Amino acid sequence: MKSSYNVEFNLDKYLNTVKDTPTIHYVGRVTSVNGLDIQSEGPRSVIGEICTIRVPSLKTTVLAEVVGLDGTTVKLSAFGNTRGIEVGCDVVASGKTLQVPVGKSLLGRVIDATGAPCDGKGSLVPETYYPADCEPPDPMTRRPIDKRITTGVRAIDTLLTVGKGQRLGIFAGSGVGKSTLLSMIARNTNADVNVIALIGERGREVLDFINRDLGEEGLKRSVVIVATSDQPSICRLRASYVATAVAEYFRDQGKDVMFMFDNVTRFAHAQREIGLAKGEPPAQKGYPPSVFDMIPKLLERAGTNDKGTITAFYNVLVDSDDMNEPITDKVRGTLDGHIVLNRKLAQAYHYPAIDVLQSISRLSRRVTGVQTKKACGYVRELMSAYENNELMITTGAYQKGNSPAIDKAIDMHDAVEEFLKQEEYDHCTMNDSLSKLAALSGIEIPEEEFDERAGDSNKTTAQMVHEIADVANNNAKAVSDGSGIEALNIQ
Repeated sequence: MKSSYNVEFNLDKYLNTVKDTPTIHYVGRVTSVNGLDIQSEGPRSVIGEICTIRVPSLKTTVLAEVVGLDGTTVKLSAFGNTRGIEVGCDVVASGKTLQVPVGKSLLGRVIDATGAPCDGKGSLVPETYYPADCEPPDPMTRRPIDKRITTGVRAIDTLLTVGKGQRLGIFAGSGVGKSTLLSMIARNTNADVNVIALIGERGREVLDFINRDLGEEGLKRSVVIVATSDQPSICRLRASYVATAVAEYFRDQGKDVMFMFDNVTRFAHAQREIGLAKGEPPAQKGYPPSVFDMIPKLLERAGTNDKGTITAFYNVLVDSDDMNEPITDKVRGTLDGHIVLNRKLAQAYHYPAIDVLQSISRLSRRVTGVQTKKACGYVRELMSAYENNELMITTGAYQKGNSPAIDKAIDMHDAVEEFLKQEEYDHCTMNDSLSKLAALSGIEIPEEEFDERAGDSNKTTAQMVHEIADVANNNAKAVSDGSGIEALNIQ
């Protein structure tokens, strides 16, 4: 009898399940449960290996990761609630570290710390699996950063221009607008794919960000990885690695990825909890040494490789608004630039509350044209002149006419402030931003500098040094053979 079914079935999910099913189980037994720390006698395992704890009283299982080894004692951290785990529960080793299911089907989806979907839209059919924890790209094979990327935030695109593959930190205390700034970038960037990590966020803010800030159109080209503040510390830690692995997958497909990470401080808090629970000694402000080892290893995985780019924005929650506290200082020294948000500006309803003079993009001059750099420099000079003399200006101690530079800064202050302000829903293209910069500064920016490769005409430091040396050598040669003496005398 001929079958009436003519639909092609996709059995990849089931085949992969069969392939990944272990045929030999290494089993241990829980010996103690103390807060976050679970210890077991066996099984044979390695650091980072995923194990399953069987909880017979609840007829369920809990995933856990091996975080320490001491002889035959295995120290684990659970990905879920430890309620019901007791001495004697079986601990089954998987033989694998955390693997992330990746593929184009991730677009528009929300996943958790293990890479499993948590948005109620069904299971994923991955194209392959990426390790959650891997090495950064070889520095000798990274492509140079020579193109500009659009963020849609006028202050960043002009005065703090970002290159494709650059990594920047957004530094601020609580409630100053870090998450809102990320949402503006997610909606307005011209990157191919957004990968957004919400680490340690309040549960209320997850759907708020997805529905209100990102929106349906933004979600279509985004992948969101979530680990809320109430989840175990290992979830917050591993979600950071899972998000980075997802971004690496799309980069390996030749895509330009916009990676937004909110936030590094809670990642550090999660590792502090795990480190202290497994017996690490506290170092700076209670953070164990492993925190300061893990931060650069995670952040260096972003950037360029030989296939694509990951442009990364890392939010940093600055404890007590102290820009020199350990995590802030470590992240700032690792990244390619920092954007500082100022509480005083936010209180004055100046959004985004970017303190331009305290911020820097280390690659800004490399990816912008000559006239654009002149315009940016002129605006920064106006802002600096006003800020350095603000107290005298606002108290009336400064008398107009004493300094032309200060007079110009006062006259242009309102225009500069208006240029830097931008409503959350306001979409500003790179052409709009540069046109307004040209109008503000009075410096014409040619059309070729509106292109993303505007910095191609910039010479490298080595080229400029070589040219200067050539000129000096030619002049010296002309003087030594007498051919240049007449010219020198005439001058």
